[in-house]
Amino acid sequence: MESDEALFEQLVAGDLGAFDRLYERFERPLFGFIRAHTRDAGEAEDLLHEAFMTVLRQREAPARVRSFRAWLFAVARNLCLNLIRSKKRAGRAMEGVRSVAPVPAPDPEGELQYRERAALLERALARLPAELAEVYRLRGSGMSYDEVAAVLDIPVGTVKWRIHEMVKRLGHEAGQ
Repeated sequence: MESDEALFEQLVAGDLGAFDRLYERFERPLFGFIRAHTRDAGEAEDLLHEAFMTVLRQREAPARVRSFRAWLFAVARNLCLNLIRSKKRAGRAMEGVRSVAPVPAPDPEGELQYRERAALLERALARLPAELAEVYRLRGSGMSYDEVAAVLDIPVGTVKWRIHEMVKRLGHEAGQ
C-alpha cells in the first residue's frame, strides 16, 4: 500500500486518482474528528469537504508535507477553530436579541448512532479541559504521538503528559 505522502506527491504531480485514494482513507476518521469538535453532522460534513478542498488547492503550490495525516488533521482542526470563533462572534453580535425560533427536535438518526457508553465518555470528555479532550480525539483517530504533536504544534512530551493527565482525571471521575 502506498504511503499517504506518496499519494499526495502523486496528486501534486497531477494524478487525481491519488486524491480519490486519500479521500477514501481519511473520510471516516476525519469526519469523526470534525464531528467531535462541531457536534453537528451537517457542519462536520461541510468542514470535511472544505478540508479536502484545501488538499486540492495545496497541490497548486505544494508545501513540504512530512506527515500527510498530521497536516490534514491540522487543516481540519483550524477549520473547526475558525467555525467556533465565528459562532462566538455571531453570538456576541446577537446578544440582547431574543429569538422566538423553536428548538429543533433531536436528530433521530444521530440518537441511534450513539450507545450509552459513548455518551458517558463524551460527557466525561466535555468536563475535561479542551486541550486534554482534543488529544484524546486525535489519538482516537489513529494518530501517533508525533502526529498529534505536529497537529497541535506542541512537543511530544506535552502530548504524553496530556494523555497521562486525561487518563488520571477520567479514572478519578469513574471512581466517584
